[in-house]
Amino acid sequence: MSVISRSALESSPLADLHEIASELGLDGYRRLRKAVLVDAIIERQGGNGDAPHDVDADVDVEVETVAVVVEEADAAPEADADAERPARRSRRGGRGRGRTRDRDPGDADADADVAVEEKPPEEERAAPSRSGRGSSRGSRDEDRTPAEDRVASGTVELLPNGSGFLRVTPPEPSDDDVYISAAQVRRCELVSGDEVAGPVRAPRRSERYPSLIRVDTINGRSADEVAEGTKYDDLPCTYATERFTLASEDPTLKAIEWLTPFGRGSRVVIVGGPRAGKTQALRSLAAVLAGQEDLEISVVLAGVRPEEIGEWQAGPSAPVSELGLGVPADAQGQAIDRAIETGRRVAARGGHAVLLIDTLQYLPEPLARRALAAARNISDGGSLTIVATASAPLGGETTIIALDAGLAGRGIVPALDLASSGTLRAELLVGEKGAEAIAEARAAAMG
Repeated sequence: MSVISRSALESSPLADLHEIASELGLDGYRRLRKAVLVDAIIERQGGNGDAPHDVDADVDVEVETVAVVVEEADAAPEADADAERPARRSRRGGRGRGRTRDRDPGDADADADVAVEEKPPEEERAAPSRSGRGSSRGSRDEDRTPAEDRVASGTVELLPNGSGFLRVTPPEPSDDDVYISAAQVRRCELVSGDEVAGPVRAPRRSERYPSLIRVDTINGRSADEVAEGTKYDDLPCTYATERFTLASEDPTLKAIEWLTPFGRGSRVVIVGGPRAGKTQALRSLAAVLAGQEDLEISVVLAGVRPEEIGEWQAGPSAPVSELGLGVPADAQGQAIDRAIETGRRVAARGGHAVLLIDTLQYLPEPLARRALAAARNISDGGSLTIVATASAPLGGETTIIALDAGLAGRGIVPALDLASSGTLRAELLVGEKGAEAIAEARAAAMG
């Protein structure tokens, strides 16, 4: 934030001054009179304003007291923070809530606080240092270590809510790990496994971990250089050309591999009525794909039966999000969007991600179609494959795997409805002869 002149501050409404004070990290600013608050903001900015401003001696003392309180609050021990927390909560309506552990996936307030605290790199470098008043403040400023004196490096581990941690001794967590806000994750397009370095600040009151001020390098490259890359949606893409080899003895997976093939970058929907076996087929696919080394596998459960959550957890790919039947559709959509965003970043970096979604059928159709549309095979690059279950095709799929509830109910395996299934441009995956064989099998099923 640039230095604001005294005249501009004095002409601003009190609400604007409160917002500025919040961004500057002034404690107790809501209790100050306007004149005193203006002086406190000028003091925190490190400037004296655009003109002298005479105040009485009592005001001078109060400004000095406020500044000292701010300094002491920054260095307050955890015990003092615990004592202060109830009062701060009542005054700020809950905004004082801090992070005492790894972020809760639903803790939007914590992420919002960090987003406010972060400043762009140019503002960090340009921020003026504050000169202390009197010998006590001067010695206190000398004792404080500048936030940027400490630079942390480590491996990124993302959390389901979009934020993450910089693990300094991966893969095990430690008290020296550094929190990365969701805003930084999005801005720098970080993915789990990235090697990141950047300056950090010490934990503030009610915070357990230090926080990353900014990202300087990603995998040894400048963060600015990485961020300037082509946007995911602008990357050229092609139809899938590399088929997934399932190599399974499961009859359903065999039928899928040879009659409804799909590859890296495909948009796949497994459709069928209730009890057609959609979820079981998706779990079987997850087990097979998890054994392929060069794939980043993610699973999102959105609107599934509670009993199915435990079955997924026992599988080789633990879900990154687990939402049952009673969760609203907007929350389901947000969970899916977060997983898709991670997959997009993997693909944009040249990796290969597979996202399995059970299910899209409870989302509004535009949201479900938008989720499916994220899959693509990037030309000479990475890929994002999405395989989802739904009650009916959504439109835009490259592969539809239709299961027949009637066949499944009679115990006929595979319960593949070949007439309703199909792969767009199958010849790119299985060759011309393979595509002809699939066409003949479909014709026989329909005749």
